Amino acid sequence: MKESVITMHRFIYKICARPLWEDAEKTGVFMGAEIDLTDGYIHLSTDQQVAQTLSLHFAGQTDLLLIEVDVNGLDITWETSRGGQLFPHLYGSLPLSAVSTVWPLALGGNSMHILPPLHKN
Repeated sequence: MKESVITMHRFIYKICARPLWEDAEKTGVFMGAEIDLTDGYIHLSTDQQVAQTLSLHFAGQTDLLLIEVDVNGLDITWETSRGGQLFPHLYGSLPLSAVSTVWPLALGGNSMHILPPLHKN
């Protein structure tokens, strides 16, 4: 099961506060947000999980970025989490060389984040 999940998802996503990401751009590596550092891994989402992650953990927050990560060359661990879904986790830091796109996340009139077109895995 783990192997099939990995091959199905080439791109995964990280939701990040802009200032934290700007710090990562200066150093060339993303160490994670506070929750990532506390949990010991970087929390990531698939294209199908991003909207729910935003609504549950980032509702109404401004100045967020959505980071698209190419999993090729990364050691992603898929672990059961919310509702029994497998979520991608990265134990260790995220090299910026694995990042393919960074989008700002705007809030719509309903205070929901407007997602860019994501790669459908």
